[in-house]
Amino acid sequence: MLGTENLYTAAQTRALDQCAIYEHNIAGITLMSRAADATLRYLLEVWPEPERLQIICGTGNNGGDGFLIADLAHKRGINVIVFRLGDPRKVSGDAALALQQAQANGVKIVPFQPDLLMSEGVVVDAMLGTGLGGEVRGVVVEAIAAVNACTAPVLAVDIPSGLCADTGTVLGSAVAADLTVTFIALKRGLFTLQGPEYSGAVQFSDLAVSPEVFAAVPAHCARLALEPLLECLPPRSASAHKGMFGNVLVVGGDYGFAGAAAMAAESALRCGAGLVQLATRPEHVAAVVARTPEVMPRGIVSGEEFVSMVEAADVLVVGPGLGQSSWSIELLRRSLACGKPVVLDADALNIMAAGTLGTIDPSNNWVLTPHPGEAARLLGCSTKQVQSDRFAAVSALQQRYGGVVILKGNGSLITGGGNILLSDYGNPGMASGGMGDVLSGVIGALLAQHLSPLEAAALGACLHGAAADIAAQEGQRGLVATDLIPKLRSLLG
Repeated sequence: MLGTENLYTAAQTRALDQCAIYEHNIAGITLMSRAADATLRYLLEVWPEPERLQIICGTGNNGGDGFLIADLAHKRGINVIVFRLGDPRKVSGDAALALQQAQANGVKIVPFQPDLLMSEGVVVDAMLGTGLGGEVRGVVVEAIAAVNACTAPVLAVDIPSGLCADTGTVLGSAVAADLTVTFIALKRGLFTLQGPEYSGAVQFSDLAVSPEVFAAVPAHCARLALEPLLECLPPRSASAHKGMFGNVLVVGGDYGFAGAAAMAAESALRCGAGLVQLATRPEHVAAVVARTPEVMPRGIVSGEEFVSMVEAADVLVVGPGLGQSSWSIELLRRSLACGKPVVLDADALNIMAAGTLGTIDPSNNWVLTPHPGEAARLLGCSTKQVQSDRFAAVSALQQRYGGVVILKGNGSLITGGGNILLSDYGNPGMASGGMGDVLSGVIGALLAQHLSPLEAAALGACLHGAAADIAAQEGQRGLVATDLIPKLRSLLG
């Protein structure tokens, strides 16, 4: 797997937990104690001298972690109070042992009341954990609202209450944490959709569980890191020439959309393609040459003029500013028929979804880069359905269309039919036009430099987001797509 950190579902995490307890003889209360110790350690690293800890504990094992955190803090002389949620008679198993330990050691434990929560110190959310099966309800809704209204910083134990560990969706309402300390396994929902917004900074402890436990429960998702992926691109030899790094053909730029195709072409050049052609409307050629004279644009009126450009290309990038006119459809039709690697974006995907080209056979030769709206059109569902389970959506897209699929968004997901890869580089400043056009050019350049489609998609997504993070150091608001292009070049070295 290209990723460097495995990501798990809630069910997989429970399987790891059970394997550690029953097959490797680690008592559940021991794991709970290690979780409490790790949480308090990370808490004190961020807030070294908290005025008080206010820990809200539910009736499950997440609450058990909270009781033991309170016990450890109390022993250190920290002012701590536990707000107990729900019927204490429902606390059982290891959580009950944790509650008894905290009570025996003199920890102050009182029933939760919203008006008791104070804005000093640190609030610790130990209400629900990963076991939530539906939307939050009852007193938990009230408690989440009180935590979010409080001005004290918030630490979430394992995962913010109300956040789905599997999908990153908010299940009705969720705690907005400043820091999340998660255990045993990194939950995939922390890193996509709404997960990063509600989790804050994420710290991880494997609770000293042996590698054999993780080997027994294989992960099917991994988090990407840029540095290892850069090794896919070896240093260039002293005898290198442009023919070694591919000819990328960008296809797009219908009337009114010239900039999209120009940005894709410039991005492909700046990411190392040897040559970049651009098939566009004749009226746009002069503007493209004026901006980037290294791009080789040609004004295309008919499909016949397009043939020689396709023949010369090693990789096609189709869709930036393509439009959905008869001109657009004809160029897409010829592009798909050429049998060469193709990156498909924007209106190329919309034309495919509309059924204008008839039945689309799956291909291993393309990379599809939809945003959630385009993904919904390709799957014949709503954007809300796509976002409700992005992992299921990206898998469904790949199964239907083949190749490699990137489902763009906060925590972009990438799959070539096997495991899912997640890139959580990027920032809200990327919510502006043209970002996807730049990404398509990046991936085209990487394909032209002989990366596999999966490698090109993974590295391209990470490069794109990392470049945006560097550019956003000058401010997220007003960040535009072309701000990324010089940062891409510096990251590639």
